[in-house]
Amino acid sequence: MYKSAALGLILLAPLGNAGASSEAAWAEHDQQVLQACAAASQLKDTQAVGRPAEFDDSVGYSALLLQGRYPQAHMKNRTGRELCLFDKKTRSAHVSEWDSIISVRKP
Repeated sequence: MYKSAALGLILLAPLGNAGASSEAAWAEHDQQVLQACAAASQLKDTQAVGRPAEFDDSVGYSALLLQGRYPQAHMKNRTGRELCLFDKKTRSAHVSEWDSIISVRKP
């Protein structure tokens, strides 16, 4: 009985880390997301708000909230927010204005 249980643990041990990534790999991914999103942003002095939200691999996206300043003169350097979706497969970033994130909507 003990031999079969030990054999089972030995066989399953490699599966435990199959989907895991190193801290360095996550840090590199976060940096790639930030760089791609900042480049796609229409805001100036763009900064990340928090860390990327990671979606399941079946979705294939990371999401990052950006904050910066509107460059247009009529916006008078007002703070703006954009939501960036980073496509993990193509390594491309897509942004959309998302100032409404700070507004509360009632159902």
